[in-house]
Amino acid sequence: MKYRRLGKSGLQVSELSFGSWITFGNQIEDNTSEDLMKMAYDSGVNFFDNAEAYADGASEKVMGEILKKMGWARDTYIVSSKVFFGAGGKLPTQKGLNRKHVYEACNDALKRLQVDYLDLFFCHRPDKQTPIEETVWSMHTLIQQGKILYWGTSEWSAQEIMEAHMVARQYNLIGPVMEQPQYNMLVRDKVEVEYNQIYKNPGLGTTIWSPLASGVLTGKYLNNQEDKTRLKRTELSWLSDKLLVSETLEKVEQLAGFAAEMGISMPHLAIAWCLKNERVSTVILGASKTEQLKENLRAIEHVDKLTPEVMQKIDEILQNKPKHPTF
Repeated sequence: MKYRRLGKSGLQVSELSFGSWITFGNQIEDNTSEDLMKMAYDSGVNFFDNAEAYADGASEKVMGEILKKMGWARDTYIVSSKVFFGAGGKLPTQKGLNRKHVYEACNDALKRLQVDYLDLFFCHRPDKQTPIEETVWSMHTLIQQGKILYWGTSEWSAQEIMEAHMVARQYNLIGPVMEQPQYNMLVRDKVEVEYNQIYKNPGLGTTIWSPLASGVLTGKYLNNQEDKTRLKRTELSWLSDKLLVSETLEKVEQLAGFAAEMGISMPHLAIAWCLKNERVSTVILGASKTEQLKENLRAIEHVDKLTPEVMQKIDEILQNKPKHPTF
């Protein structure tokens, strides 16, 4: 396993990390979750991603029990949570990025995960109902209290991230360090173009999710070889209409053929492609089976095979390379 700095921070995160969205406390048994986390940790993964909204808090409870049982030294792993959607409550005070919910969500995550502090705390989505000043101050206060070490965003626009930094500078507060966007061969614009200036100044790390586009980039949905049950899950309904279209599947079929010519699997190609981008701090892997995780962790072995010629061929197949603005 190799490690990369999280943006301009000094924190080193493993190139591949492990996330519990959909699976923990929901799709798989707790003993399987334990086996997956142990396999990831033993392979050098040091970042475990979670959120209050995952299985309405159950995901964090499962992960917390595993962390307690494993007894790993706290200085050997990084754990995260996210705030915005809430943990199942429907009242207006149970969601959002207002000071009350940010404070309570952090405390609840600490209890569920059974840790004294969160390494990373993400604003899971932008909150149009809360002044950005309130959110930045809330995160800064949590850092001062020792409850979180770094804070960041997820699926925020470049403008929203810069607004947070402007507030932080105005009041001498600690600004966001990282962003968690979706990034894969099919979703590229934010990471490759929109955030381009933020990587340079003030500096931005990325903990990208869905490198396999919810399984579409494994090739398993080609020719109706596998029932599309994963993308029919409630958590993924908003993705299925975008991904399971003939144009996309035709591209995946071409990519699968190209991967076969290279002598690697389609999942390995897709994950290695994400790692090839130096702006990616870590690629979050998800898995429901140990053999699946074991296989995907081997993607790091193939990054060097993605030469400029190979990357160009992939772009020719995808036909979606984002255009950088010209001035």
